Amino acid sequence: MAKVVVIYSGGMDSYTVLHRALRDGHDVYALSFHYGQRHAKELDYAARVCNKLAIPLKVVDIRAINQLLAGSSLTDNIDIPQGHYEEASMKSTVVPNRNMILLSLAIGYAVSIEAEAVYYGAHSGDHAIYPDCRPEFVRKMNDVSLIANYEPVRIEVPYLDVDKIAILADGLRMGLDYADTWTCYEGRELACGKCGACVERLEAFTKNQVADPIPYQS
Repeated sequence: MAKVVVIYSGGMDSYTVLHRALRDGHDVYALSFHYGQRHAKELDYAARVCNKLAIPLKVVDIRAINQLLAGSSLTDNIDIPQGHYEEASMKSTVVPNRNMILLSLAIGYAVSIEAEAVYYGAHSGDHAIYPDCRPEFVRKMNDVSLIANYEPVRIEVPYLDVDKIAILADGLRMGLDYADTWTCYEGRELACGKCGACVERLEAFTKNQVADPIPYQS
């Protein structure tokens, strides 16, 4: 059984990736990051799921890096935009170099526990807004990861070429319960239903003709 690290935020994409790695027969080690995101509530969901599945989880506090990474509405005192990810306003949710930083840390963890791969949940719906979710970034980061240590570590992105609608469809085929996920960028008691993350999530459930199991603000 191959050992792998899954970058697990607690959101629906990484939740599906986590179960995909389990379904493929891997020995999964989950890794979550607190980087000062407003929606740190997602980390509670990640911990709950890992506890339920008896999967080892490390939650790493990297909030100190935010003194270097200014300008994102996810971490700064900037209003989170509403609407779809295709809108230019959603660029304010970009955290500079986030995935490169998180992947580097995850690769180091993988080397230390002798894991052969790191999984993360980039998908085609992210390509327009997030440069570090695009195929060319993934390919080049994988090339670097394979030579950065004495032990090569692959970067696996199982949903890179599909959107959240297809990710949800795969998760539903696996019988997953998406009440165990948190998506909203606002991090309130109830999901707002209006930020880009909520809009894309609700669209995925609508296109799959199933009801979203989490409550939203009325």
